[in-house]
Amino acid sequence: MATIIDGKAISEDIQNEIAIEVQSLAEQGRKIPHLAAILVGNDGASETYVGSKVKTCEKIGFLSTLIKLPAETSENELLFRIKNLNEDDDIDGYIVQLPLPKHINEQKVIEAIDPRKDVDGFHPQNVGRMALNLPAYLPATPYGIIQLLDRYNIVTEGKHCVVIGRSNIVGSPMSLLMARNSNPGNCTVTLTHSKTKNLKEITLQADIIIVALGKPEFLTADMVKDGVVVIDVGITRMPSDKTKSGYKLFGDVKYDEVAAKASFITPVPGGVGPMTIASLLMNTLKASKKEIYG
Repeated sequence: MATIIDGKAISEDIQNEIAIEVQSLAEQGRKIPHLAAILVGNDGASETYVGSKVKTCEKIGFLSTLIKLPAETSENELLFRIKNLNEDDDIDGYIVQLPLPKHINEQKVIEAIDPRKDVDGFHPQNVGRMALNLPAYLPATPYGIIQLLDRYNIVTEGKHCVVIGRSNIVGSPMSLLMARNSNPGNCTVTLTHSKTKNLKEITLQADIIIVALGKPEFLTADMVKDGVVVIDVGITRMPSDKTKSGYKLFGDVKYDEVAAKASFITPVPGGVGPMTIASLLMNTLKASKKEIYG
């Protein structure tokens, strides 16, 4: 039976480590890291996510600022707010919570963020630096997955890693990080997607599978070999009459049957999810110490 990779516990460990460092900065009279977030509109999931970020910041001793804007905020108004954050020396890093309302061009907004404060790691400059294996803010979810592999001492060198899904947020950056010359890394990577033929043939050869599709229970036991490491990034809410809330969270992996064959597996919830916040905090700490851009 697989070892369950506990993202919640690892995220707590990282938060505790950062809290100790923040306390030390405070005792030395140095700058306390300050994270800001812009939230446009009232998307329920986004509000919950940003709210938990603010709470976690307070818990570990970071300063945090939340800028809430109505859904009808114009693109120009949002770009003006971003310009203010870029110029505010007290703010070390900030995020603009996605998705944005339809009338706002997300790419334009991402490119307006100062790369030195881009703790989400979405700016083309950070993506390019990551691709060249230069110091960069890594996107939160892939950075979190790298932390899980590292802290569970999962051997990646020389392994065949199959990534399912090619989004800019998870799949594409994950394929770059797993292939680069570092630890974790040094994998032979196959990046698969909706146009891939013979996916099952490919996944059966994989030592490590990272699945980020958003299709509930997509990866089944007949698609994996014994001893595989499975990282499940998907999370989909499905109606359920078995739970009090009336819904249940499903990952992209048919968990019970795949866990029986895997050596390591992340659960949903409690696997990759809690690591995104830990990554964001690690990036913000780096930003406050000017570690990436000096």
